[in-house]
Amino acid sequence: MIKLRPTATLALFLVTGCVAGPNFAPPAAPDTKGYADHPLTITAATPGVVGGDAQRFVSGGDIPDDWWTLFHSKPLDALIAQALANNPDLKAAQAALTVAHENVLAQKGAFLPRVTAGATATREQDPSGALAPVPSNNAFRYDLFTPQLSISYTPDVFGLNRRTVESAAAEEQAARFQMIAADVTLSSNVAVAAIQEASLEDQVATTRQLIAIDTKMLGIVRYQLGKGYASGVDLAAQQSQLAQTQASLPPLLKQLDQQHNILSVLAGRFPNQAPPEKFSLASLQLPRDVPVSLPSDLVKQRPDVLQAEANMHAASAQIGIAAANRLPNIQLTANAGSTALAIGQLFGPGTGFWNIGAALLAPIFDGGTLRHQERGARAAYVQAAQQYRSTVLTAFQNVADSLTALEQDAAGLKASAAAADAAATTLTLSQRRYKDGYVGYLDVLTAEQADRQARLALVQAEAARYADTAALFQALGGGWWHRADLNASNHAG
Repeated sequence: MIKLRPTATLALFLVTGCVAGPNFAPPAAPDTKGYADHPLTITAATPGVVGGDAQRFVSGGDIPDDWWTLFHSKPLDALIAQALANNPDLKAAQAALTVAHENVLAQKGAFLPRVTAGATATREQDPSGALAPVPSNNAFRYDLFTPQLSISYTPDVFGLNRRTVESAAAEEQAARFQMIAADVTLSSNVAVAAIQEASLEDQVATTRQLIAIDTKMLGIVRYQLGKGYASGVDLAAQQSQLAQTQASLPPLLKQLDQQHNILSVLAGRFPNQAPPEKFSLASLQLPRDVPVSLPSDLVKQRPDVLQAEANMHAASAQIGIAAANRLPNIQLTANAGSTALAIGQLFGPGTGFWNIGAALLAPIFDGGTLRHQERGARAAYVQAAQQYRSTVLTAFQNVADSLTALEQDAAGLKASAAAADAAATTLTLSQRRYKDGYVGYLDVLTAEQADRQARLALVQAEAARYADTAALFQALGGGWWHRADLNASNHAG
């Protein structure tokens, strides 16, 4: 049996001391097999309209890192690239990650001894009496030069520094996933804003057509009133119809201008520096095969869930910090140097000095401060755990909402397309009947009015399918794990 000397045993204990507090264990994946209460199916198809393709949900499919390219829009690709390169919020999140990383490296320095060097030079005048010691030559005025080297080291006996580094590393991970979430959210916001802009452009154009139609109809009713074919009630009704249509245009123009501003700011530009890219729904292609991650994979992909887990880890380490603060603390010190009356005499015989020391500091009574701090740290961990659970539930809700939206969007588009087809057929028949002399021009304008209103509803239904598809990609995590630049941002370890 090997016997350790007391000094060796003490040294081994100082190096391999225990670590106070609990060891963090990542939460288990939720025990659920799906996102909805029914199996995923292929959505309804509406041939002949923008965004009318059927979408097939691929369970267990992987999200590509550049999922927005599935829309096959070069202007959209270019705008998202600009946003990822220039958005100030994303750059701020990247800087926050650098701050967190440097904090980890700074804290790791506490594992090593702290070495400082200094030098002092003093000129002293002592009284002629025996109030203070004087040099051996009995001079009462003299110069004194003292360079010295100081070393201090705090052994991490109970893991205080290890838990502190662990907490800082977890905070770095939280900052990393917060940056990734900002990246994923930014690309999704740009895609949705571009889709909304394209939809509003079409809605504004259609609304202006409706105003022109209503204006023509008002002119006809005025003419009929003059000829006695219409009443004042008919005129007032048509004036009201025109006014209502005109009133619907300013809100659309406001929204369109706001979308221009949103896209400018997302791309890191001022509102008066709108990006040159122009979008139309017809230029976008709806992804037909939509990957849907498994529920067990979602918690490993969503950056907000991973950030919440990192926050749990940091809170767990804080318990260890609070517990270690209640235990004794050991500090080792050493000083060595030289002191002389002249610079040339430094480091000569008889001028050197040194000392070594050890200090033990243990809390005895603090009014319960440290005990309550540890209790608070444990409560903070419970808080972080519940926030993690809430984040997971929200993540599953986002995916479920997006899947439901896509199913209902497809059904809504099919109904809107049917209404638009019926309105177009009515317009065609009205134009033929007018040409054959069976109806008046006012009937044709009424049919045109119904056709444009159906067009408005169709455009909104088309845009919803694109926007909710982008929302689903974001809800599933955005495929960031395939991007080398985001994976390289993991400095911890």
